[in-house]
Amino acid sequence: MIFLVKRILALILLIFAIFSFYAYGEEDITTFEKALVLQVVNDENISDENINGVQFVELKILTGKYKGKTFNIENVLSDHPVYDIPVKKGDKVLVFMEVNEEGNLEVNITDYVRNNYIYILVLIFVIILLLIGRIKGLKTILTLVFTMLMIFKVLLPLMLRGYNAVFITILISAIVTIVTITIISGFSKKSAAAVIGTVSGVLIAGFIAFIIGTKVKLTGLSSEEAVMLSYIPQDINFNFRDLLFSGILLGTLGAVMDVSMSIASAIEEINRANSKLSMKELFISGMNVGKDIMGTMSNTLILAYTGSTVPLMLLFMAYETSFLRISNMDIIATEIIRSLAGSIGLILAIPLTAVISAMLIKKE
Repeated sequence: MIFLVKRILALILLIFAIFSFYAYGEEDITTFEKALVLQVVNDENISDENINGVQFVELKILTGKYKGKTFNIENVLSDHPVYDIPVKKGDKVLVFMEVNEEGNLEVNITDYVRNNYIYILVLIFVIILLLIGRIKGLKTILTLVFTMLMIFKVLLPLMLRGYNAVFITILISAIVTIVTITIISGFSKKSAAAVIGTVSGVLIAGFIAFIIGTKVKLTGLSSEEAVMLSYIPQDINFNFRDLLFSGILLGTLGAVMDVSMSIASAIEEINRANSKLSMKELFISGMNVGKDIMGTMSNTLILAYTGSTVPLMLLFMAYETSFLRISNMDIIATEIIRSLAGSIGLILAIPLTAVISAMLIKKE
């Protein structure tokens, strides 16, 4: 077991080193640093109707080249919560620093510092995993690290280099599935069944999404972020529909892996409890477990995909938009196809995993 963990860690470090070396793009010439607000003076007597007020802020730089230096800047407020960043004494903020054409250093507040609390939440998550899961918890952390490295150091850089998004997503999904399930459960028939069931379910979901998405002429430009990709400095002509299908594959992977692993584990435990059961009886038992999982997991997948559209749904209700108009919008059709294709892949992974697991366990 220790040998396996060492091999996995070595693999992670190797992948991280390779793709860090070949990272796309040049060194960032802009500077974002943390700063502490020392003092704030508010001025609301502004004649400009587009400006609600100005804060005269004294702040101290906490990181980087200018660490320890203080600056007095103006923080303009427009009374728009999306763009305004009102501050008070003691706040930690993120500032953008650059030297203008005249050679003067400009400092502007761009956001609040939030990563400290995120790090605390991550630490709590890791501690709980280790306390409750112990060895399994440690394995879970390893798989999470591996998955993140594969996405941020392999998948996304390859996409930025212009490689086919769907092909590399399928490849990365298969690798992540194999490594994750192997680390969690080792090399076994249960792991093999879970891997085959997961990959099959994800491929089915991707195939359905591709066919239906092509028929309904999805553009892949339903989100603001996708549109912004057209203006990135790298000269890449993205196939936005492929990026959409890539996202569907990744979004489906976690849920399908969960279902497949649960069914494979259940069938193995049932066989241990009663090894006299036939292959058919094991399959039926696995299907019974799968049916119980199916309802809640399909709900989870659909709710996860549609939860982010609540403000949009409220807008439709507020303006009494017709169902005909709503159901034919690109952004809504995208979410419906994403949710249903993922759910179909999840549901079909249940019998696939059950039959493969029963066959492998009963095979001499």
